[in-house]
Amino acid sequence: MAPAHVLRCCQRVLGWIPVLFITLVVCWSYYAYVLELCIYTIRSDTEKVIYLVFFHIFFILFVWSYWKTIFSCPANPSKEFCLSKSDKELYEKEERQEYQQEILRRAAKDLPIYTTTATNAIRYCERCQLIKPDRCHHCSTCDVCVLKMDHHCPWVNNCVGFSNYKFFLLFLMYSLLYCLFIAGTVLQYFIRFWTLCRSKSEESCPQNELPDTRAKFHVLFLFFVSAMFFISILSLFSYHCWLVGKNRSTIEAFRAPSFRTGPEKDGFSLGFGKNFCQVFGDEKKYWLLPIYSSLGDGCSFPTRLVLGDPEQNVSAIHSDSSKNAVPSQQFPARPLSESQNRLLGSDSQWADSGDDHTQRGMWGGDSWNKGGL
Repeated sequence: MAPAHVLRCCQRVLGWIPVLFITLVVCWSYYAYVLELCIYTIRSDTEKVIYLVFFHIFFILFVWSYWKTIFSCPANPSKEFCLSKSDKELYEKEERQEYQQEILRRAAKDLPIYTTTATNAIRYCERCQLIKPDRCHHCSTCDVCVLKMDHHCPWVNNCVGFSNYKFFLLFLMYSLLYCLFIAGTVLQYFIRFWTLCRSKSEESCPQNELPDTRAKFHVLFLFFVSAMFFISILSLFSYHCWLVGKNRSTIEAFRAPSFRTGPEKDGFSLGFGKNFCQVFGDEKKYWLLPIYSSLGDGCSFPTRLVLGDPEQNVSAIHSDSSKNAVPSQQFPARPLSESQNRLLGSDSQWADSGDDHTQRGMWGGDSWNKGGL
């Protein structure tokens, strides 16, 4: 036990190295832009003021969203998804898998669960000892089950999921704007530093040239670093914008959720507008601020698989289930929460569905881990 505990502590400490690296780069960029460029290099007071005002706006929003992404605790399943003490004892004593599933089905009969594993089994996390809600996965790095888990990001040393996905998107967006603004405003001075006047005195240099001072190093590297980060973040931000439009997580993009009728990659998609509101909320004043405004509870999600009249849908589901599904695998039709009703209106209702696969992967610099252990 002791070596495992020490290993876990070392892993947590080492996990902060990428965050420390980003923090040092941001601190240096602040010094290089504000002092070396705006204070010591730019001669026009008007240009200084304009650059400093917009720079600090992007800087504050970027740091704010990055901070919220890092320190927002991953949302975990509520206690209702944990097995009772008696069910847990029965489950642990039982060695036959089919009887273990019977125990889980009995415990899950009143839960808003509509997805299963690939074999139509109840999704259960052995590590956390709970029945996993829809779109919830176990992160081996954080060692917890995370609601609507997208991936584990080493650059924020945190899981990106239901509780902080909006903050993560804003962090990417403001990172892009921050880098784009720096690169765009530094470009002219980057070019002028290539034609440096070798004199240390500004008065003896031509008007279109700059004196050879220590600002040269900072301005040149400021442009290179901002341009490099902009290019690298652009693809990741574009990908996550596409995921929001499709209402998918990174995990679901690589392995489509399997519903009652089979795998359905757009099973949770309600249309771009509603998908967007599910992440950013329905109050426009909070969309661009790193303030929590996502809709729902993270444990249950509306789907678009069942449309039309609710009574007809229910009868159709039961009829189809009796023909094509095992009776013990049926799941309850549960009413939508208030926030989910705002999303769906009268367009769609809940359907019983099934999916879960355990996988581990990487997208760009981010990685995720999931699955019950």
